[in-house]
Amino acid sequence: MATIRQLVLDVLKPHEPTMLSIAQEIAETDGVDGVNAILIEMDEEVRNIKFTIEGEDIDYDTVTGVIEDTGATVHSVDQVACGDRIVDEMSTPQD
Repeated sequence: MATIRQLVLDVLKPHEPTMLSIAQEIAETDGVDGVNAILIEMDEEVRNIKFTIEGEDIDYDTVTGVIEDTGATVHSVDQVACGDRIVDEMSTPQD
């Protein structure tokens, strides 16, 4: 199976724990080299966070387990890059 190099996840989380603490926990996972967390939307009960995760060999199940252990849920996988390297997205006429 091809190695996962990059994941972009749409995550719904309660106000606590903070997105900082979740990002730190993901970053400490084997195979993960870095994590970027961006607040997309916030309401009274949940926050919608986009996590971009990069590494040499990301284990999807481990990452989602870390997220779910914090009380958050993966709403969707918005992007994934697999293989020996990350391929940049190219513009097409419909963009």
